[in-house]
Amino acid sequence: MDSEGVSPPFFDREKHVVFLQMMNQLLPSDYQGQEINRLTLAYFAISGLHILGALDQVDKEEVSSWVLSLQAHPRNDAELNSGQFFGFHGSRSSQFPQDDNGALIHNGSHLASTYCALAILKIIGYNFSCINSKSILTSMRHLQLSDGSFMPTHVGAEADLRFVFCAAAICFMLEDCSGMDKEKAKEYILNCQTYDGGFGLIPGSESHVLGCSRSHPKAYSNLYLGENFSAQVGTGGATYCAVASLQLMGFIEDDILSKSSSSFINVQLLLDWSLQRQAADGGFQGRANKASDTCYAFWIGGVLRILGAYKFIDEEALRRFLLTCQSRYGGFSKFPGNLPDIYHSYYGFSAFSMLEEPGLIPICVELGIADIAAAIGH
Repeated sequence: MDSEGVSPPFFDREKHVVFLQMMNQLLPSDYQGQEINRLTLAYFAISGLHILGALDQVDKEEVSSWVLSLQAHPRNDAELNSGQFFGFHGSRSSQFPQDDNGALIHNGSHLASTYCALAILKIIGYNFSCINSKSILTSMRHLQLSDGSFMPTHVGAEADLRFVFCAAAICFMLEDCSGMDKEKAKEYILNCQTYDGGFGLIPGSESHVLGCSRSHPKAYSNLYLGENFSAQVGTGGATYCAVASLQLMGFIEDDILSKSSSSFINVQLLLDWSLQRQAADGGFQGRANKASDTCYAFWIGGVLRILGAYKFIDEEALRRFLLTCQSRYGGFSKFPGNLPDIYHSYYGFSAFSMLEEPGLIPICVELGIADIAAAIGH
């Protein structure tokens, strides 16, 4: 590292571990506006440490106690079937106290927060038999609309592929698909594929991989949407959410590229669109004519990995691009020369895991956590 602050020409694992340790203990003041998404920020830090092979830096008992304290619980079966969603809150800010009768004054539990909570618990090896999965799955069905999409909360909000992904991931982790109508969800996903092969967030919208215009995303929720980061998952991308959801629900065929045709998605168009996203600088762009961005190395790279087409990318060019986004302080930035943030750092680590960087734990692309954690119970 020279006096100009240029990042070293190699993956600096030790500095990345220190960066995430800091993020896990005390977030910089710039993250104050994201307090409502505290659970998601914890997911980035804890899952990132796991991928880096540094999960021993996490106090598992403390983490599990905190995460479980954010779950909303129904008082009885009648309340469970009242239409509310009993998942996890994103932080204490959305967790209002109960009234004198024990009822929740405002149940702000959210699909994306629930995905992140369960992912964290899987990573630290928590026994899922101790989780009230019935209340999560039963109430989650209330969030699925007639077209197959999902709302993130029972009070209403935008319904799109981000929350279909959250629902599919939740069912996968709980090993119970009763929380959703998979066939309806599948049809909704198919209706989101566009003429160019990618997927839009909703039927008829532009195909893309949602990124974030600031240092935080909105993909797994409002988390991966773009400019705001209001409720928490991640967003990442519409195309990733579509393909990962199909994989989690068991609809992606083995060796799909060798099939002459597919009964559900246009694989050839999807493959062409995805491969065209690798730009001349080696990085991946979220859509045509956009700048390369660290997080798309995961969102697009993940799609190609699920399809069995990762071998077609220029891995060395991608590695070189990512290293230009590596910060001398540890972590990754959105673009070369920017300061690092926890979101782009996490997807930078994930991208290097897919590139089989020595010392990193392989990632389960469709679930967004390390393979070793995803495999527990499966």
